[in-house]
Amino acid sequence: MNERWEARTQAPLLGLAVAFGVAYAIPIVAPDAAPWVHQSCLVVEWVVWGAFAVDYVVRLVLAPERWLFVRRHPLDLAAVLLPLIQPLRLLRLVSTLLLVGRRARMAPQITLTTYVAGAVVGLMMFGSLAVLHVERDAPDGNIKTLGDAVWWSFTTMTTVGYGDHAPTTGLGRVLAVGLMLSGIALLGVVTANIAAWFISRFERDDAEERRQTALLEALTQEVKDLRAEVARLSAGVPPQRHAQAPSDRP
Repeated sequence: MNERWEARTQAPLLGLAVAFGVAYAIPIVAPDAAPWVHQSCLVVEWVVWGAFAVDYVVRLVLAPERWLFVRRHPLDLAAVLLPLIQPLRLLRLVSTLLLVGRRARMAPQITLTTYVAGAVVGLMMFGSLAVLHVERDAPDGNIKTLGDAVWWSFTTMTTVGYGDHAPTTGLGRVLAVGLMLSGIALLGVVTANIAAWFISRFERDDAEERRQTALLEALTQEVKDLRAEVARLSAGVPPQRHAQAPSDRP
């Protein structure tokens, strides 16, 4: 029952996550928008979080062993409770990313490459928006535009760190640490995936080489047998025949 519910809600929740991304980005990209726009985006953010919270509660109710379900899904519970502890937009962003990441990993049609590419794009986009929201009004901040934020996110995730743009606030530095760790983790996944591909390719080539070697050895043995048979016939030696059972006829 739980698996059926997750399969049915997979696409709607991912669609709501996209709506959350748009609602999160609009107030940051367009801070001078009308007040009703900001209010509408805030409502959308809370609605999306509420949908994921309802999804967690339903899965908890449908679980055969609820305490075991809670222990096996600690990130889901943390993602649902974080915005309630401190109603910050950043925490709603973190909780939504956690829940969307879990849903994406569960989707059987999403390959590892697609998941990693989507994770990189999502983290870079939301990391840029989050650091711009935090650092834009900082007195000593040097991340003032969306272009600066995207460049900072790219250099941070790739662990290059040119240092031309860097967060100056405490929350901005926390974001930087999270983005660094995420970049290292994703880079490790990509490296492991490439290494696994090469290993599987080498194993296939090695198996094919062993098969061809076995066929060549068998063919060589047949050629030797044919040469020996030809040599016996040339020497006038009759070919060996299997012994036949004596006939019952007189």
